[in-house]
Amino acid sequence: MALRSGRSPKDTVHHPLFARFYARLSVSAETRAGIGAHRAELLAGLSGRVIEIGAGNGLNFAHYPAQVSEVVAIEPERNLRRMATTAALRAEVPVDVAPGAAEALPVKSEAFDAAVVSLVLCSVRDLPRALREIRRVLRPGGELRFYEHGRAEGRAMAVTQQALDRTVWPLLFGGCHTGRDTLAALEGAGFEIGPYRRLRVPEQGPRLPSSFHVLGTARRPQAPVSK
Repeated sequence: MALRSGRSPKDTVHHPLFARFYARLSVSAETRAGIGAHRAELLAGLSGRVIEIGAGNGLNFAHYPAQVSEVVAIEPERNLRRMATTAALRAEVPVDVAPGAAEALPVKSEAFDAAVVSLVLCSVRDLPRALREIRRVLRPGGELRFYEHGRAEGRAMAVTQQALDRTVWPLLFGGCHTGRDTLAALEGAGFEIGPYRRLRVPEQGPRLPSSFHVLGTARRPQAPVSK
């Protein structure tokens, strides 16, 4: 694994109650809410060395294609990291699970062909800093795959998301914010936005603040050619 030199990073996130709740909910949502199919779409066609930021309990691992030579999976929460380590043993590609925070990734610059974030940018403490770190560890031209909560397109729901994000939602759901504008944040961090689509999860049923998702690709621009 392309770790930076120095001591291993300490846990920066500790949500043991939420971790247990998330582990149960996420497994059932794989089929009931169709999230497993979205994970497969997110990871299809990847190859080379991949870093996954906020790996949670490792539900993405089963969907990595055989062309991926290595996955370095960063997870800051101790209990979820333990579950991810178990999931890594069942994966069909090499997966190395390590502690670390999105805002200070413990890996070398330009070390990865691709990066993956899924349902994690909503909960990082400093989103612009986290995206700068992801850009740092990607090689020039490297691809970022994202599957994230997104701001609702309707004004009433967007206002509801903002109100919840400022008050109770992050406290109840491990720091999650439902209404962050993922696409605008990626552009602000210097990524080139590729194809994407907006989703409702689950597709049927009542609309919740957390129902609005966006799935797509972005790219670190190629380094400018020296003259």
